[in-house]
This record gives sequence, C-alpha cells and structure tokens, in this order.
Amino acid sequence: MSSSAHRLSPLARTRCIEECIACAQACTACADACLSEGMVGELTKCIRTDMDCADICTATADVLSRHTGHDATITRAVLQTCAMVCEACGDECASHADMHEHCRICADACRSCEQACNNLLGALG
Repeated sequence: MSSSAHRLSPLARTRCIEECIACAQACTACADACLSEGMVGELTKCIRTDMDCADICTATADVLSRHTGHDATITRAVLQTCAMVCEACGDECASHADMHEHCRICADACRSCEQACNNLLGALG
C-alpha cells in the first residue's frame, strides 16, 4: 500500500463512493427517461453521456471500495476521469433541465459526484 493511501480520509472516500453510486443511478434513470420522451432523437447525446457517466461512476466506486491495496496513480486517474465525465454529463443534462425534470436531477447528481471526486483528488495531493 502506498503512503498516499493513509492520506485518504475514510469519510471522504465513503462520501465519494456514495456520490458515485447515486450518480450512476441518476444517470441510468435519466437515460431511461430520455428514451421515453417523444423527442428522443434530440436526446441522443444526453442518453449516450448518461450511459458513459453511469459506467465510469460504477467503476470508480468499485476501485475506491477496494481497501486492501491502493495505487495512488490509478486512483488519481480514475477520479480525474470520473470528475471529467460527470462535468460533461452535468453540462449536457443541464442543457435539457428546463424541459425534463430527470435531466435536472441527473445534472445535480453529476455536480455532486464531480465535487466529491475533486475533493478526494485533493486529498491525494
């Protein structure tokens, strides 16, 4: 285990895992709701971004859940990727939030997850 593992607050790690799981769920629900909209063709980018974000958030939660070992380089890369995709998905969903409540909810979840990832990245140094 690298020395960086000791700098990761268990509370910050847990919060990030929870935010990743909540974001993955919100993205999955948003993609599904977008598929039921009459204007589904205009929501293709939103659906694709939702699906990508859900997958990355799930993978990030999985990596962060492993407590027996820690590679700071991998953890940093996963957190950076998750924050990046959450930002992109949050932006995409926010652009539809006035018309679709599920997009507003998803954008909020993405912003929370992005912040949690960035907070944990800050703890990695």
